[in-house]
Amino acid sequence: MSNENEPIPNEDEAKTNENEPQNESEAPQNFIPPKSHLENMYENWFLDYASYVILERAVPSLEDGLKPVQRRILHSMNEIDDGRYHKVANIIGHTMQYHPHGDAAINDALVNIGQKTLLVDPQGNWGDTRTGDPAAAARYIEARLTPFAKEVMFNSSVTSWQVSYDGRRKEPINLPVKFPLLLAQGVEGIAVGLATKIMPHNFNELLDASCNILRGQKVQIFPDFPHGGKADFSNYNGGQKGGKIRVRADIDVVDQRTLAIRSIPYGITTSSLIDSIVKANDNGKIKIKKIIDNTARELEILVELPSGIAPQIMVDALYAFTNCEVSISPNCCIIYEDKPLFLSVEDLLEKSTNHTVQILKKELQVSLKELQKKWHFASLEKFFIEKKIYRKIEECETWEEVISCIKNALQPFSDQLHKPITNDDIVKLTEIKIKRISKFNHTKAEEQIRSLETEIEKIERHLRNLKNYAIRYFQSLKKKYGKGRERKTIMQSFSTIEAAQVAVANQKLYVNRKDGFLGTSLKKDEFVCECSDIDDIIVFLKNGIFKVVRITDKVFVGKDIIHIDVWKKNDERRVYNMVYRDGTGGRILAKRFNVTAITRDKEYDLTKGTKGSRVLYFTVNPNGETETVTLHLHPKATARNKTIDFEFEELAVKGRSANGNLVTKYPVTRVTQKSQGKSTFGPTKLWFDEPIGQVNNEERGDFLGEFLAEDLLLIFYNNGCVEISPYQLDFQYKDVYLIEKFNPANPLTVIHHDGNKKQIFVKRFKLEEEHSGKLLQITTTHSESRLLHIFTQPHPYVQVSYMRKRPRKLVDEVIDLVEFIAIKGWKATGNRLSTYQLLKIQPLEEEQGKQLLAKEQQQKLEEEEKEKDKDKEQNESDEQMAMF
Repeated sequence: MSNENEPIPNEDEAKTNENEPQNESEAPQNFIPPKSHLENMYENWFLDYASYVILERAVPSLEDGLKPVQRRILHSMNEIDDGRYHKVANIIGHTMQYHPHGDAAINDALVNIGQKTLLVDPQGNWGDTRTGDPAAAARYIEARLTPFAKEVMFNSSVTSWQVSYDGRRKEPINLPVKFPLLLAQGVEGIAVGLATKIMPHNFNELLDASCNILRGQKVQIFPDFPHGGKADFSNYNGGQKGGKIRVRADIDVVDQRTLAIRSIPYGITTSSLIDSIVKANDNGKIKIKKIIDNTARELEILVELPSGIAPQIMVDALYAFTNCEVSISPNCCIIYEDKPLFLSVEDLLEKSTNHTVQILKKELQVSLKELQKKWHFASLEKFFIEKKIYRKIEECETWEEVISCIKNALQPFSDQLHKPITNDDIVKLTEIKIKRISKFNHTKAEEQIRSLETEIEKIERHLRNLKNYAIRYFQSLKKKYGKGRERKTIMQSFSTIEAAQVAVANQKLYVNRKDGFLGTSLKKDEFVCECSDIDDIIVFLKNGIFKVVRITDKVFVGKDIIHIDVWKKNDERRVYNMVYRDGTGGRILAKRFNVTAITRDKEYDLTKGTKGSRVLYFTVNPNGETETVTLHLHPKATARNKTIDFEFEELAVKGRSANGNLVTKYPVTRVTQKSQGKSTFGPTKLWFDEPIGQVNNEERGDFLGEFLAEDLLLIFYNNGCVEISPYQLDFQYKDVYLIEKFNPANPLTVIHHDGNKKQIFVKRFKLEEEHSGKLLQITTTHSESRLLHIFTQPHPYVQVSYMRKRPRKLVDEVIDLVEFIAIKGWKATGNRLSTYQLLKIQPLEEEQGKQLLAKEQQQKLEEEEKEKDKDKEQNESDEQMAMF
């Protein structure tokens, strides 16, 4: 018996229930329950929503390069255009007839277009994309279309139309844009499961590339950012997904204490850039004294540095730790034939160029059709008036008779026309006014027809040579609108800046060897070195364990520390020599190894792992140097000799896990170094990376030469000091004037300005190995004293220029500096280079100096001979006068 309160199922529900299994046991295994109404809603509505966002809001169309809101704004501005500025609020209101998403979206899109100034001519405060300042309210700013936009974007005769969202008006499906607008302006949009990010490209380069495409040439285009700067496009990948662009600000070194940022990367504002610099300073990545934003008409951010910071190193640090360098990931996605399409910017430009050609073809065809209509009617008009056909209709009584009469009268001339005569043509003839008939001029009519024929022939020629016509069109755009749109972004390849190499040494590392702690807060313990807070620290213990840890305030690494230092990854030339005992009372083994790669915070055992193993001897050799050590045996050892000499040169450099070679089976009390050996790696090639100020073996910077372990560097500093010292790969050489491999055989020649005496001097001296590691001040410490020229070659020459007073003459004189001054001590001031006020000092190559000096001496001899001849003639003349 059924329940009276139970609802009665309708017919559809009853049929559904009949087909459903009554219980789970009766249900087949592949039974799929029907979807609920909510599931159907999500499945259908979400797909519709996603399609709408992709097609109608976020992603631009290939045909005109515009999103719907941008297209509607420009169409509205064209409708109300009268050549004068319109209030932006009025433009927004007019656009709302076409755009269903409100005034805020229209305002944002219009401001974005106006800030690019290509299509919209803005007036008022439209904000600043450099600083991030917003535009003023819509009621305070004005805009109008640019002449360029009017020329390339609008032509109602070739535009396809659709009904607006409310059905009251018609709006363009796409504007007939005859220019690669999408690539010129760039675009960014995020849709449902889809995004696009196309960079702006240079106006003139796009037009040139379009011409080359029409000529059948392959093209390659790269972005050009409105803020300028420098960019590395080596991984641009045609603007497709997976590509990368590295963009850098322009940073100038004003002086030793000041940097000036003249441009900022694309997508970054001055405020966000300053915030990133302040944050890097607060985190200890860089050191700055003050930052000042002087941006007005020109962008300028001044960064003041504290003393002791090399400006070139700080430039690289700004690139490494701040928004002075950013990485951009492009993603070229557009709407083509009502669906998303991923392609390269070159393919996009080719499609856009071909689309422009088709629009130009349509415009030509429309113009041709109009001209043909004009020619047709002009010919009919001529026949109608010249043959006085208008008089024949006087006797006609009905309209039909009039039409028939004119048609029959024009029939004999139909073979001279290009198309049949229609009733519309005849009606139009009847509308000609008597005044025009009375003033008809046969000659002018013929000229008009010939002019129309010339125009028709010209357009037909353009249609036959459509590519050449399009090329001329692109060239005319460049000529009319390309001035002032030259490339702003400098294209160059960036070297990778290692953060560890430019990080400021803002920390001091301390160690408590006994208790096994290291860190930056242990200021009462042993000082190790200065380092940055991103360095890795390698620690070796007495029991043969080593590990690499991040620097921190305080960390326990293990007791009995025997060595601690900053660890450099992939340093294959740094070799560790070690002698250890295998277990308690075990054999003595020796090994040479390096540490090039590790897992941070993991413990590694350098011994065989036997309990009680101990390290007896341990040294670090930056260039793989060998050495000879002496092992002192225990007095109770049964060996006859109680000392054993062992040479590490006999061992090959192996991995850290190698057991090593047997040295002796007898117990050893201590190991001492007997002598230092040479590097087993041979000479190493070194370069100097000037911006970073580091000597390296990674081919960065200027090549210094091949160095053995005993070779030294010669370094002149801008403060007038000179130094010779062994090279250090992990040391920053700051404020360097000149750095090269030291040759003790060559004397050094220095031209310097003495600030005390206000004169220029030359000095020549030699440095010996005894000066190694000493900083020698070779100029006076006066603030105006400075180095002018340094010569390390054996025989230097210079050419000096000065103005001679009597007779007044500009003189160029070559000076052999070897003959000019003898070798003296490095403390000597030297000889004054010239008694004249020197205008220029030009260093010369040795061969060039010899040739110029010989030429100069020959000229002097010739002048002396001329003077002698002149004196001789004068004496003879005087003698003759005396005889008279």
